[in-house]
Amino acid sequence: MARDTKFVVPFSGVPEIPVLGEERTFPVRRIWCVGRNYAAHAREMGHDPQRELPFFFAKPADAVVTTGGPLNYPPETSDLHHEVELAVAIGRRGLNVDPEAAKSLIYGYAIALDMTRRDIQAEAKKASRPWALAKGFDQSCPISPIQPVSKCGLLSSGAIHLDVNGQVRQHGDLSEMVWSVEECLSVLSRFVELMPGDILLTGTPAGVAAVGPGDKLRASVDEVGELRVQYK
Repeated sequence: MARDTKFVVPFSGVPEIPVLGEERTFPVRRIWCVGRNYAAHAREMGHDPQRELPFFFAKPADAVVTTGGPLNYPPETSDLHHEVELAVAIGRRGLNVDPEAAKSLIYGYAIALDMTRRDIQAEAKKASRPWALAKGFDQSCPISPIQPVSKCGLLSSGAIHLDVNGQVRQHGDLSEMVWSVEECLSVLSRFVELMPGDILLTGTPAGVAAVGPGDKLRASVDEVGELRVQYK
């Protein structure tokens, strides 16, 4: 009797992100995130924003949400925070690349929300435990369609913005990153080989705060587009 699939359990497929102007989609392999890459956000989180080497954490690929909502308010938290970020989509492989070479790895950009269960994160930090569950839960990475770099060029500046229910929460500029996109990619490529399908979230400006059921979020980045999300 022929088998319907080579897998022993049902396979849900690879997460995909729409690409502006394309019928084809971007397959998501891994999601890497840069921590404290805007000085003002580092300060609001109680840290000194010195230009030390960037550090990284990860979200699972299937944390991406491309529909915009409505999203379920996640369980086991009463303090869900928004963090608007420029997402960088990787189109070529790269290992131990320098910042100039890292530019050629960039396929395009998107707007992402690094949603964070802040209370779980705080408890984990206090106990010196990993805080993966604070960052890597279901639907923790809403993301917009990807704008190919062939259309917008390489981005080093431009407004990054988020409002909740029409009220401004976060507003900054990509030029305020402590480490540029290319520098972040270069450092990350020392530790892992960057591959097509990888996504890098590049940090968030100041103004992170809680959201609740019923809240409507609108995020934007110049030259990239807009992302709208609502929680139920």
